[in-house]
This record gives sequence, C-alpha cells and structure tokens, in this order.
Amino acid sequence: MIDLRKITIVLLLAVAAGAGMTPGSAQTPSEQQAAQAVTEDPQLEAQVRKVAANLRCPTCRALSVLDSPSEMALEMRDLIREQLRAGKTPEEVTAYFVDRYGEWILLKPTAEGFNWTVWLLPVLMIAGGLVFVFLTARRWVAQGQARAQAYSEVADPLADVREPASSLASARAEEEESER
Repeated sequence: MIDLRKITIVLLLAVAAGAGMTPGSAQTPSEQQAAQAVTEDPQLEAQVRKVAANLRCPTCRALSVLDSPSEMALEMRDLIREQLRAGKTPEEVTAYFVDRYGEWILLKPTAEGFNWTVWLLPVLMIAGGLVFVFLTARRWVAQGQARAQAYSEVADPLADVREPASSLASARAEEEESER
C-alpha cells in the first residue's frame, strides 16, 4: 500500500524547497554585472541610467533601454556603461547609437529641421480645435438669439384675446387709484 503520509511529506518538502525560488529571481550574468556595477560606481550608473532612459529599445520599441527587460536592452546598457567608463561623454554615447540605428532610436526627437513638425503640430492642432469650438459656439449663440427675436416678432395669435383683458385690468386699476 501507498503510505499517504510519506507522499504528503515529500510534496510538502518539494513545495517548501520551491518557495525560495520565485520566477525571475534568478539573475542572468549581465544582470549580476549590472548589480555589481551599481555598487562599484554609483555616479557611473546614474549616467548609464540617464543615457539609457533616452534611448528606445530596438526589440520592444515602446520602452526605453532602461525599462526594457530584453536581452538587447541589457547588452545596450552594458555597452553604454563600457563607453562611459572609457571616458566618453553621455552626448557622445547617444551620438554613437544615433549613428548606428538612426534618429528613431531617440525617445525624444531633436527639435531640428523636419522634426519641428513633431513638436509644433500638436500645439497647432490644439489651437485650431479651440478656435473651431469658439467660432462654433459663437455661431450657435447668434442663431439662438436670431430665433428668439424671430419668435418675438411673429404675431401672437392670442394677442387680440389678451389685449382686451389687459386693457380691462388696467382700466380697473386706474379706477381704483382715482377713487383713493
């Protein structure tokens, strides 16, 4: 017969042994190097983070090299670290990646030449939208006022019926005032 207690104990030991290892807790060699580099030179690592935050990951495209978990981003961070360690400035490192991948590698395009459209187009679209809303609202108000004036100028079909009643009421009011 199978002893259920022994199976339970073995399963509990297996679960307890696996509880120490969570998925993603094991570091790759480049992650270990990055962690070691942080403890060695925090100023260099701050520069690496600054440069990596401005570069787009070629694999993920929606994330910066700093935020991307891809192997390509890890390699790019290592390359940035090596170049900065070799004495290059952050601008030179950024220029290296722009030369290698093109300007699309920058998360924030430079404000030069044709790129001005990227910076100015949203502002112009918002300004144009505000002008459109203002002019449309002005036209609606003017149309509403014109309609109200047209309705007030139209002859009231009950005006003849109301007039004698109002003149009768005013005559009574005059009589009461004269009596006083």
